[in-house]
Amino acid sequence: MPKRIVLLTLQTFSTTGGIQKMTRTLAHSLQTVAALHNWDFKLWSVYDKDEDLMPQYLSPKRFKGFNVKRNSFVMKAIRVAKSSEVIIITHINMAVIGLLAKFINPKCEMWLIAHGIEVWRPLSSVRKLFLKKCDKIVCVSSFTKREMIRWHNVDAGKCVVLNNAIDSFMPPPSSFSKPRYLQQKYRLADDDKVLFTLTRLAATEQYKGYEQVIKVLGKLRVNFPKIKYVLSGQYDSSEEARIKQLARNYNVEDIVILTGFISEKELADHYLMADLFVLPSKKEGFGIVFIEAMSFGLPVICGNVDGSMDAIRNGELGKAVDPDNLDEIQRGIEDYLSKPLTIEYRQNLQQQCLQHFNQDNYINKLQQLLMHEPVS
Repeated sequence: MPKRIVLLTLQTFSTTGGIQKMTRTLAHSLQTVAALHNWDFKLWSVYDKDEDLMPQYLSPKRFKGFNVKRNSFVMKAIRVAKSSEVIIITHINMAVIGLLAKFINPKCEMWLIAHGIEVWRPLSSVRKLFLKKCDKIVCVSSFTKREMIRWHNVDAGKCVVLNNAIDSFMPPPSSFSKPRYLQQKYRLADDDKVLFTLTRLAATEQYKGYEQVIKVLGKLRVNFPKIKYVLSGQYDSSEEARIKQLARNYNVEDIVILTGFISEKELADHYLMADLFVLPSKKEGFGIVFIEAMSFGLPVICGNVDGSMDAIRNGELGKAVDPDNLDEIQRGIEDYLSKPLTIEYRQNLQQQCLQHFNQDNYINKLQQLLMHEPVS
């Protein structure tokens, strides 16, 4: 009997974020593996609509969006669980659904994808019970695996690490020319040294580290007078005001460029526009933005206390700094900016990143997990 696999998600196509990007790659990879073995595979999403589907990732016949109809989603998910052999839950917030599905069909394999801060904390008794009932907990980084074991005493034997992969529909560039239209848009000169950060900008999540970058900009421009900081990500009015006030407090408002949301269509060009990607965060589950940046030949600085270390392969591909140490952040940025960012350097970094985080490797490891083989 062919494997029947169902992937249950909160949201995959109707918004952009690290978890959504990861889920798209997971869905596309599962579809590929299922096609190789003639397995049945479906993705159901609570908040997406059918028309949100990005068909390059998934065939419409394999996708169902429930458009926030949560009761309908729960009822149908429980029904499909009766005939499923593998159920993959992409967020701990769906623990109740996972428990009900496992109760109805105890023989099905229950997987949870563990990302980051959603599981690095105390959990309710229901969620703890769900973790015990899971057959496999797929952690996006070694750090998340350690945190799962530390916080919840999870059986280490059922925790596996599957690092995120570069989106195969975001092809790496063959040329590293800076996009002229973005230079004009942000009023950047050819000889400007451009730092770039892309993240969620929220006053409630002050662990991303962009405030730390703003705090060292004044000292940085003593030696790099042409430095600019492009800070991108969706924000509300209160966070915009907070960031701008911080820039004024440190007398760097003239070199901080707050762009707001940037579309995925323009994201690649922003990586090409920059000289260094900087995100000294404290709570990245993995950090897809780091491998995206490196796949465009853009060097990165991340924090050294979270899952970012997997993205830079423990320092092999990028530099990790103490996110609470302003001097260390400053020195890390200065080390990169003091050396020319040559085409040869970008090509080498790109090749190394793609060697480790390509989707073919991801698909092979996923297939090994599904077939109960040792993951290479």
